[in-house]
Amino acid sequence: MTTTTPPVTLDDVRAAAERLEGVAHRTPVLRSRTLDALAGAEIHLKCENFQRVGAFKFRGAYNAASRLTPGQLSRGIAAYSSGNHAQAVALAARELGATAVIVMPEDAPPSKRAATEGYGAEIVTYDRYGGDRVAVAETLAAERGLTLVPPYEHPHVIAGQGTAALELVEETGALDVLLAPVGGGGLIAGSATAVKALHPGTRVIGVEPEAGDDTRRSLEAGRRVAVPVPRTIADGQALHIPGELTFSLNRRLLDGIVLVGDDEIREAMRFAFERLKIVLEPSGATPLAALLTGRVGPLPSRVGLILSGGNIDAARFARLCGSGA
Repeated sequence: MTTTTPPVTLDDVRAAAERLEGVAHRTPVLRSRTLDALAGAEIHLKCENFQRVGAFKFRGAYNAASRLTPGQLSRGIAAYSSGNHAQAVALAARELGATAVIVMPEDAPPSKRAATEGYGAEIVTYDRYGGDRVAVAETLAAERGLTLVPPYEHPHVIAGQGTAALELVEETGALDVLLAPVGGGGLIAGSATAVKALHPGTRVIGVEPEAGDDTRRSLEAGRRVAVPVPRTIADGQALHIPGELTFSLNRRLLDGIVLVGDDEIREAMRFAFERLKIVLEPSGATPLAALLTGRVGPLPSRVGLILSGGNIDAARFARLCGSGA
């Protein structure tokens, strides 16, 4: 009998946590009596909107970038992202004394592009709906001798993202259910790796926008399935196919996927602002939307949510939460 070691293990997540110590924030876990009463359960909110760059992405970006050789760092780093990974790689590169070139969609939120440039990165744009960001970034990296740090298709990135869930269960103890957003799948793959190793009985549920249910379809089919590029307010989850590496982990570890609509995401953002006093970007609010709409079904006693980020400018937040437009 032979066994296959998974590409990311609990030891990898713990090693990432050691590397991130004193560099990334250990983000707070918030509680709300109002939310507990609405959900009929004990809810623990891991607030990655308070992470550096305003999202969990800094964990994976720094864990991967910090492992590059001095020669690789001197030549620079490349990445592709709609915004949060872009900012994370830009900041990680700055922290490590390297330069960064980021491929971003032309319609990326202006605040995310401005923040990425503010960390010192060069921006190269592409058409999200007609171009191939991976091909653009790979060509750019080859031409300039840059090292590519992808947003989720890398063991060190996945392990870094898993430190969010590791911190959560270190603080709360065993959870019955963990909810987390799913885009490319790195956050939930790393989270499930850590949580399932420590507490095998925890159910790990991913949350996708209705317009971008590629991971749900892929899990049902038993293979990676592509969908049209999603048009959703959850720009951080607007991907058309799961990552190959992340899917290999998620098909083994996840207990299910639930979907939420854009209007439900808006309502979750409003609830977070008005009742929890925190700002969430649309992708960061999807687990809360799933909770508030009852999509997960009858809840057990202890539930954890990873609120993945809060990168949204005031004008867009007001437009989404105020008028519903």
